[in-house]
Amino acid sequence: MEGNRYRVLALAAPVAMGYIPLGAVFGFLFVQAGGQAWMAVMASVVVYAGASQFMMIPMLAAGMSVGTIALATLIVNLRHAFYGLSLLDRFPKGTWVRWILVFGLTDETFSVLTTMPQGVGHRQMMLVTLLNQAWWVLGTILGAVIGAQAQVSLAGLDFVLAALFAVLAVEQWRTRYSAAPLWIAIIAYGVAYAASARHALLISIALSLTAGVILTARSTKSSEATP
Repeated sequence: MEGNRYRVLALAAPVAMGYIPLGAVFGFLFVQAGGQAWMAVMASVVVYAGASQFMMIPMLAAGMSVGTIALATLIVNLRHAFYGLSLLDRFPKGTWVRWILVFGLTDETFSVLTTMPQGVGHRQMMLVTLLNQAWWVLGTILGAVIGAQAQVSLAGLDFVLAALFAVLAVEQWRTRYSAAPLWIAIIAYGVAYAASARHALLISIALSLTAGVILTARSTKSSEATP
């Protein structure tokens, strides 16, 4: 039991290094834009959508409708529906733990969960998921308090997200079964950036998905052809 507790903390620690400062930036900007501190915290508890929460700030300040904000959030977070499919078999069926795991499945949590061994318990997966959200909420509280009390510049903290993804990419590399996904992603982004730097992320995701489908189809055909 004690070992599992330390394991959960070790897995969630890299996420904390990114989520606490990023959550603080969100809470700070939300309050500076005129929102109430408690609303910023509730957004991190109920919405918990990372980039969509940052996108929500100018939209709320501009007086856009809830429906418009919800639609934009759906589009931005649609990627979760795709990479979440790979974890459905690992989530418990018909229990409230499953819904906690589904709700808390952010990019970073997905990266951590996929590095955990296949036989890891559902409770440990849930604790990692909840702890990751706790980091984000904690950061939001700190940022909202600072934003309500003082004028503090948070310039430069936007790089934390890039640093966090770099750490998670290293962890994915260490537990890889194949180097193909990494090289596909790098090449796809290079091609996409050359084609259209403004839309490089969207194009690279599409290229990576296409390459994944083609490689999977070839692998399936090879398996069927093998006697």
